[in-house]
Amino acid sequence: MAAVACMSEALEPTLQGALDWRDRLINENLRRVFLLIYRLVGNVPDAQDLTQETFIKALQRRHQLKDAERAAQWLSRIATNTAIDFLRRHGRVTWCELEAAGGPLPGAAESPEQTMLDAERRELLEDALQALTPRERAALILRDIEDLPAAEVARHLNCSKATVRSHIANARVKLRRFLAKRRL
Repeated sequence: MAAVACMSEALEPTLQGALDWRDRLINENLRRVFLLIYRLVGNVPDAQDLTQETFIKALQRRHQLKDAERAAQWLSRIATNTAIDFLRRHGRVTWCELEAAGGPLPGAAESPEQTMLDAERRELLEDALQALTPRERAALILRDIEDLPAAEVARHLNCSKATVRSHIANARVKLRRFLAKRRL
């Protein structure tokens, strides 16, 4: 019995360290992962479910993380792949106001006119993003919004840098065409 108690005491710091790492990983990355997924799938309920799925996958595969300093990038890749898989399975995207995702937007005290213009711009951008394929949307968001280098985007999407550049170029052309049609 004493050996069991001694073994339990020896394992306790290891277990506590794992719990601390898990809590830190979730606390430091939850909002960023949610927003990344939300930008890809476009609605709060799915983004919440996929965020939870992302963290479950990450915790189940924590042994695959080679460098703890790169945990955020590793987690972003899991999140991106989870969202893209979801979009492929369901073949749909719906949009809602980001305010419904957990709080007011910056500049919430603006004039009604400015609020209306911002809402119209947001709606136009959301419609334009809807015109892209999931991979184009992911590449564009990761590169232009998340500000990741092309090599990192390539790792997230599991493709070459040339493919990433192609996705981004195609996405930008489609966005320009979409916006040109909407302005007429």
